Amino acid sequence: MTKRLTALTARTAHLLDLATRTRFPYQAATIRIGFSLVFATFLIREWPHRRTLYGDHSPWSREMALRVIGEDQAFTALAWWPGHWWFETVYHGTLLAALLLMVGWRSRAMSGLFMVGVLSLEFRAPYLGDGGDSVFITMAVYLVLIRCGEVWSLDACRRRAGAEDRSGPLLWQLTGVLLGLVLGLPDFGWAGLLWALWAGCGLRFAADRWFPRHEARTVLDGLTAMLHNVGMLIIAVQVCFIYATAGWYKIQGSRWQEGSALHYALHLDHFRPWPMLSDLLAAGMIPVVLLGYATVAVQVAFPFTLASRKIKNTLLAVMMVEHAGIAVVLGLPFLSAAMIVCDALFLPTALLLWIDSRLDRRGLRPGSGSEVPAAVPSIPEGRRPEPAKHLGR
Repeated sequence: MTKRLTALTARTAHLLDLATRTRFPYQAATIRIGFSLVFATFLIREWPHRRTLYGDHSPWSREMALRVIGEDQAFTALAWWPGHWWFETVYHGTLLAALLLMVGWRSRAMSGLFMVGVLSLEFRAPYLGDGGDSVFITMAVYLVLIRCGEVWSLDACRRRAGAEDRSGPLLWQLTGVLLGLVLGLPDFGWAGLLWALWAGCGLRFAADRWFPRHEARTVLDGLTAMLHNVGMLIIAVQVCFIYATAGWYKIQGSRWQEGSALHYALHLDHFRPWPMLSDLLAAGMIPVVLLGYATVAVQVAFPFTLASRKIKNTLLAVMMVEHAGIAVVLGLPFLSAAMIVCDALFLPTALLLWIDSRLDRRGLRPGSGSEVPAAVPSIPEGRRPEPAKHLGR
């Protein structure tokens, strides 16, 4: 009985140790860099048309937008104040947050500001998107849950250098003042969620400053790591749902069943940025039919291939090439880029570690010269066990 209890205790301790480690930090950094870069590029590209798309020149007026937002219980910071200058502040603030999140400066705070900016712009004009807007909205929310700045970030460089955190608390105080002026007291809606994020960041700053070696800090770090792991799992499941639903909906369509869906898509004016290329591809009916069937098969099969590393990695390469082709042929660069970033979540850790070593060798990685394990322990330095040797898949 004593041996069984000892074995159960050891197994429980092992599972708890696995749960309180930040899993897949390189994949988290990849999607952080990818989504912030793609959305920042989108904002820069649409900068000359920003007022027509989301501002006071938009055909979708502010009154109509507020009505739909109220019915859908959506969120946009553009509803807080009217006027051109507030719109400019939100637009350029979102761009700045995306760029800072991309380089990993105050990743946790910037992920929250990035979420606010993405939701504010996308829900201001919800009928402008091409499918990529839904991906951006979903992933911007999930980025708040994960530790996306453990590697490949200025935050990681600062932690390795042991520099004192001075700007973080100041940024937290300024954000609290802004929330108080704009939102007032928290409630059970979006205001309550933003205040909860603000309070969580404050709790972390307090623990780092006043209780760096206390047991409460260990518990807080473990809970944060578990939230990260759950967030990474949710993102993976969400990507699987995207592909599965897209594939099964295609199966139900008669055009996809007979294999002519891509032929018709290549003849739509909205999806012909290169007419000569579209005509050339549409001329071969048999390749178009085979490509349509292959697209459906890949999307339906993807969630079931995650159990096999070799098949999954092969299918990832095929899907990334397919999205790149869609970006060029059908003129959907941002939707395709968003899906490529989603695919990057499933890249093998060994490949990302190889990329990290190459960057380190060339001196391009922030804080190069220090080793980062594939699973980052979430326990203060004085209590950390030996880094995990197993790199996963």
